[in-house]
Amino acid sequence: MLDIAIRGGLVVDGSGAPARRADVGIRAGRIAQVGALDEAAEQQIDADGLVVAPGFIDPHTHYDAQLFWDPFAAPSNQHGVTSVIAGNCGFTLAPLSGSPADADYIRRMLAVVEGMPLEALERGLDFAWKGFGDYLARLDGRIGVNAGFLVGHCALRRSVMGDGATEAAASAEQIEAMRRLLGESLAAGGLGLSSSRSYTHDDGEGRPVPSRVARPEELLALCREVARHPGTSLEYITDGCLKGFRADEIDFMAELSLAAQRPLNWNVLTIDAKEPERYAQQLAAGSAGAARGARVVALTMPVLVRIALSFLTYSPLFRLPGWGEILALPLPERMRQLRDPAVRARMLAGARSPDAGVFARLADFERFEIGETFAPANAGLSGRLVGEIARERGVAPFDALVDAVLEDELATVLWPVLPDDDPRSWQLRTQAWDDPHVLIGGSDAGAHLDRMCGAPYTTAFLADCLRGRKLVSLERAVQLMTEAPAELFGLRDRGSLRAGACADVVLFDPARVGNGPVHFESDLPGGAKRMTADALGVERVLVNGRTIVQQGRATGLLPGTLLRSGRDTRTASLSVPARR
Repeated sequence: MLDIAIRGGLVVDGSGAPARRADVGIRAGRIAQVGALDEAAEQQIDADGLVVAPGFIDPHTHYDAQLFWDPFAAPSNQHGVTSVIAGNCGFTLAPLSGSPADADYIRRMLAVVEGMPLEALERGLDFAWKGFGDYLARLDGRIGVNAGFLVGHCALRRSVMGDGATEAAASAEQIEAMRRLLGESLAAGGLGLSSSRSYTHDDGEGRPVPSRVARPEELLALCREVARHPGTSLEYITDGCLKGFRADEIDFMAELSLAAQRPLNWNVLTIDAKEPERYAQQLAAGSAGAARGARVVALTMPVLVRIALSFLTYSPLFRLPGWGEILALPLPERMRQLRDPAVRARMLAGARSPDAGVFARLADFERFEIGETFAPANAGLSGRLVGEIARERGVAPFDALVDAVLEDELATVLWPVLPDDDPRSWQLRTQAWDDPHVLIGGSDAGAHLDRMCGAPYTTAFLADCLRGRKLVSLERAVQLMTEAPAELFGLRDRGSLRAGACADVVLFDPARVGNGPVHFESDLPGGAKRMTADALGVERVLVNGRTIVQQGRATGLLPGTLLRSGRDTRTASLSVPARR
């Protein structure tokens, strides 16, 4: 007898094959049969009018901390995500040296670089583990989704070098100690190595995060250790991921992949038709790597994720030239500086300078939308564009913006209108999705909780494909979010609906699937706020054959598997599939 029979749905199996009417039978957490079922089942699910697809796989999350207080990985679970890859960007909660100072360093680094509220990290985690295996054991059997964790270079470096991790190159002995520690972490189930050399990544004291200080030979030594462990991969961020790659960065990514004999994915490819040279050059990194026998894959989001900005808390505004030193001042002095016309002029010039790089996209202040406000003087501004307000007041847009922010003692929520929502940019995105060196993903779910919500990209992409721009077929959209990431990470028996595969399944209404508006909820440890968005039209989500979400609500079940390298993954090939 089957445990579950899903009957009468439109099956989109993740392979890219045409959708077909079929039943899906589930037994002991796996797909028993796809087709006409002739067995009885303990539970019948009527899928008439629904699409039945593999659960979605999010390849770039930061759920490392959140899973301790929210084992359901909300809101990703509501949006059909059944497997997540965490430990990205070189930032993980393990391994730890055992020193309280190191745990405090990791907390403060994550609060700045990944936007996880410090109070939530302090109240929601006890940091009572040391090795990577200890950390994984704390989650094993206690999660609602499947979750795999890369090993972060920053934690490795801090564990071995302490305070010196942010100050100096590692000695040969220290590199060897890091290599051994990485090996132990991978043997315990870590999915690979993540690292960052990006200029945007600073720690809690404003210094470069530890991985940025590492010399090339250190990274290469760690990659050679990765090669010794099956079912592993690499994730990497460098300056060129934002600015456009230098030739040496492209070469180095290929060298890392070759040293590890593993695929390397980098985050994130933003696509703007106004920057065609950067787009072409970043895409070329994949083909350049392939020419050397390496595999270098860009992650890119299939939807536009709006980012909330603030002059009060850390946000991308701090990365504009000349802004960081002002916005880091104590609140009274920061407000005094912002009232000074000369300071405003310098800030405006910095925002428009060539040194702003990708953050220059934020310099179109006229197109900022005012979000939540707090002062009576700002009543009626929410939802309005700064340019419109500036024209009413007869002032420059930047002055109108700063004046409003000062009224709220800098707490105003600001929404920049994204500059790349144009037909040519969408055409380029469609081309990128068909490139064999590009993978859909990059949500950052679990991070930047007060300024963005990337988790709903799965349902937003489906809505766009079914009822919006219709840039790709339903079958291709599902494949890009299931089979493709499963193949890159070597996830065994996931990402497809076929006999023998793990029963990770999502059922959704194609006429309604999508996401609700982004809003704030104060449900983090300590009452801190986070952004979230409800799913629409997602009727049921199953992980390993058990329902974790029904009609948009978590059921409370925790059937997720802790994805361990080798056991739950195979080693992915460096050869690129002809078509994913």
